[in-house]
Amino acid sequence: MKQNIIKIIIFVFSFSFLSAQQSSKKILAVFAHPDDEQSIAPLLVKSVEEGIEVTLVIATDGRLGVNEYTDYEAGDGLAAIRKEEMLCAAQKLGVKLIHLNYHDQLKAAEGFDGHIPHVQSLIFDIKKIIIKEQPDAIITWGPDGKTTHMDHRLVGASVTQVYLSQNWGKPIDLYYFGQPSELLRSEKDKTLKGQLINFLTVQIPFTSKHYDTAYKALLCHRSQYPKRVVEEIKEERKKYGNTLYLRQFSTPKTIKKTLF
Repeated sequence: MKQNIIKIIIFVFSFSFLSAQQSSKKILAVFAHPDDEQSIAPLLVKSVEEGIEVTLVIATDGRLGVNEYTDYEAGDGLAAIRKEEMLCAAQKLGVKLIHLNYHDQLKAAEGFDGHIPHVQSLIFDIKKIIIKEQPDAIITWGPDGKTTHMDHRLVGASVTQVYLSQNWGKPIDLYYFGQPSELLRSEKDKTLKGQLINFLTVQIPFTSKHYDTAYKALLCHRSQYPKRVVEEIKEERKKYGNTLYLRQFSTPKTIKKTLF
């Protein structure tokens, strides 16, 4: 009898341990600006709901984020506001937030001597974060940057460079946010933003609940989007359905000796 009880205890402990090991997956999402997370927000919400640990990295402080919807001025004051907004959004999404302090446009206006040290510092910070967080999957911007924004494209390229630069000691998958060309209306958008759907081989469904939570988080970004604009964005996004598309970075298994 005593031996049977011990066996049961061992079985329960082993099962619990294995379940914990299997569910302890980690996602690292790396984007440029406060509010960029909205592109994959339903996926973040779904992942948290499934018990996956999600860390969101935002590279810039949003100091240049002025637009036609509000009358904020660019600078330190707006950067402080957007820090608080990003924290609010992260809490709504249920993710851990790492908000770095790089400038919008990554100091491109300061020329080579201002821009290059700023970007190189970002690359090293991304490396430190990956080493510390030990993610199983990384999501970032692809070459299109969704809107061809220079910050989006450069952050995505920086993440890719770090990913390629060393052996991480564990399998890590890299994914790029994607927009199927087949769902975009104009030829201009297809060329600037789209990818043929056969390249977007990771297609993750999400529910209306995930969708609604994502847009509650977007409401936090009041300096960028008044409530009426958020509602318009939400309705527009519904046209693309409840699927989030990603392109996985893949490495060929064989070495070629010729291009063809």
